[in-house]
Amino acid sequence: MSLPYRGGAGPLNLLIDSTGIKAEGEGEWNARKHGGSKRRIWRKIHIGIDEETLEVRAVEVTSSNIGDAPMLPELLTQIPLDQDIGNVTADGAYDTRKCHEAIAARDAHAVIPPRKNAKPWKPTSAGAIARNDAVHAQRYLGRTVWRRWSGYHRRSRVETKMHCMKLLGQSLMTRDFERQVAEIQVRIAILNRYTALGIPITKPVG
Repeated sequence: MSLPYRGGAGPLNLLIDSTGIKAEGEGEWNARKHGGSKRRIWRKIHIGIDEETLEVRAVEVTSSNIGDAPMLPELLTQIPLDQDIGNVTADGAYDTRKCHEAIAARDAHAVIPPRKNAKPWKPTSAGAIARNDAVHAQRYLGRTVWRRWSGYHRRSRVETKMHCMKLLGQSLMTRDFERQVAEIQVRIAILNRYTALGIPITKPVG
């Protein structure tokens, strides 16, 4: 499904996050129908939003046992290659080589806090060099100052977007995985429409 979006001016600043959402397992459905023990399952929603428009630009749905970091490169593949990406902001769970390399491959700047007591990597690639710069800057400035200096606080906007998504429902209604993916995509398409309607367009007059 193609997500509707307006797009902003200039390079895309992408904010990445994930959350879990309840889904009804086969066992839970049978328990409600025939009685017996219930089994609740979870799906994980991984999204990337445009910092400027607050619209969702990329989404992946996985089972709950899939980590956050492996999905960042997948999210980036949903951004057209002719779309310039300025920054990719995510939390420390994405501080991995594959994430930094995927961001560097799009000529984007990673705003990812290095893990506590992080050590520099061998600077054999653009992603490693960029990550080492963050490690040195964080050591010099301290974690709190680095977060303000780097603009890491912008990530709170994607957390707010996750909350908005759950306002459309705390659990999924469909039971088949493919239908659950479609249900989440429909929710996001609706959310993007609401977001577009709620943001004013300013134009010079006279």
